[in-house]
Amino acid sequence: MNNLIKFIAALPKAELHLHIEGSLEPELMFELAKRNKVTLPFPDVESVKAAYNFNNLQEFLDIYYQGTNVLKTEEDFCDLAMAYFYRAHRDNVLHSEIFFDPQSHTERGIPFNVVMNGLLAAITKAEAELGMSVQLIMCFLRHLDEESAFATLRMAEPFLDKIAGVGLDSSEVGNPPSKFRHVFAEARQKGLKLVAHAGEEGDASYIKEALDILNIDRIDHGNRITEDRLLMTRAARSAIALTICPLSNQKLQVVPDLRNHPLPYLLRQGLRVTINSDDPAYFGGYVNDNYKALAEYCGLKAADFVEIARNSFLGSFLPDQTVAAYLDVLDKYVDSF
Repeated sequence: MNNLIKFIAALPKAELHLHIEGSLEPELMFELAKRNKVTLPFPDVESVKAAYNFNNLQEFLDIYYQGTNVLKTEEDFCDLAMAYFYRAHRDNVLHSEIFFDPQSHTERGIPFNVVMNGLLAAITKAEAELGMSVQLIMCFLRHLDEESAFATLRMAEPFLDKIAGVGLDSSEVGNPPSKFRHVFAEARQKGLKLVAHAGEEGDASYIKEALDILNIDRIDHGNRITEDRLLMTRAARSAIALTICPLSNQKLQVVPDLRNHPLPYLLRQGLRVTINSDDPAYFGGYVNDNYKALAEYCGLKAADFVEIARNSFLGSFLPDQTVAAYLDVLDKYVDSF
C-alpha cells in the first residue's frame, strides 16, 4: 500500500470538478474577514471546522454561502484561487478546470468583473509560476431562476474568451436540468462547453435530462447512473466523462461508506470516470486524498489509477494536442516508476 500511495502522490493528473469557493480554508476565511471587516458567525477557526459536519447537501450549502461573504475584492479572489493552485500543484495536478459561482457574489453586490479579474490574475500567476494550465467554468445556481442565469450570462459577455464552459450546481432535487434548457442552449450558441451536476442527490432521471435536454459535454458527479442500465451503456459508448468526488459523497452522506462507492463498478463497466475533490476545504481532502481513499477502501490498483488519470485528461476541455502532451507526461511517469 505504501508504494501505491507514493505512486498516486506523484501521478500526473487533471482535476475537473473543483468549486473555487469550496476551497476556502477556515484560516483564509478568517484572514479575509479581518481584511474586509466582515463579522463571521464563528468565534475562531476551530469553530468553523466543527461546523463542517453535514448530514446532506443543503446543510453544506448553508455554510458554504456564509463563507463567500468574506470575498469582496479582486485581491480576495486571487488569493483564494492561488491557495488552491499551490495545493493542487503539490498533488501533481497539471491541469485544472475550476467552477466559480458568480451569482453568489453578484447577488450580494460584488461586481462580476471583480470576480473575474481576481480569478484571471491567479490563473496567469499559476501558469507562469507553477506551469499549470487552468480553465474556468461558470456555474449557474439552480435554486435561482433561469432569468438570473441569463443575466449572469450577459454579465459574462466581455469575458467569454476566458471562460471554457458553463455548469449547473447548488440544490439539485426539485431543480431539474430542464429548468435551464434555454440558457444552456444560448451558451452553446456562444461556443461554450456545457456541464451539469446530475445524479448526486437527484436520481438517474436528472442525468438523462442533462444529456437529452441540456446536451451536456460532461456529467458532474453522476453516481446514480447505476440506477439506469441503458444510461450506463450510453455513457460508456459515448465516452462522456463523469467527474466523481468520493470524499464529498461520503461527507454529504450520498455514499456513507466508501467501501460501497460506485466508482470501481463504473470503471469496470467502461465509463470514463475521474476522481476530484469538489469542495476540499469543507470535505476534508484535496484530489490526492480522494485517490488515496479509494485505494484504501475500494482496493483499486495502480493500473486503475493510471486509467482514471488518463480519463482526467481525456475528459478535459483542452485541445487534442495539449491532451496528447499531458498523456505523454503520464506515460513517461508510469514507465519510470
